[in-house]
Amino acid sequence: IMSDPVLPCGPIIAEHLSLPSVYFMRGLPCSLDYKATQCPSPFSYVPRTFMSSSDHMTFMDRVKNLLIGSSEHLLCHLFYLQHENLASEFLHREVTALELFSKASVWLMRYDFVFEYPRPIMPNMVYIGGINCEQKQ
Repeated sequence: IMSDPVLPCGPIIAEHLSLPSVYFMRGLPCSLDYKATQCPSPFSYVPRTFMSSSDHMTFMDRVKNLLIGSSEHLLCHLFYLQHENLASEFLHREVTALELFSKASVWLMRYDFVFEYPRPIMPNMVYIGGINCEQKQ
């Protein structure tokens, strides 16, 4: 099943039907895409989403990054709580959003490695940046 997993209906159906899933996406809230694939994403190196820091952070930038990163867990839990309840009811077992996302076969990431911060990725994560760009006139 090919889907955009921001709203996890596709991952729930793929889990129920025991089908492989391919995710075509720009990113998940709270870096769940990197957590689901077990990519290292240290707070001291990778700036969190919506931070104005670059990958060359001062000590205070790293502290802010740590505080924002630690609050992401609560925000993600609140964001995906209804979907986790729906998935648990539909699949007849307790399931978390992270568990659903970790079952992906391939992640097609709409990032362009030229514009993103350097970071390690797993072998099943493929950058396909520029796919949404228009031809220059």
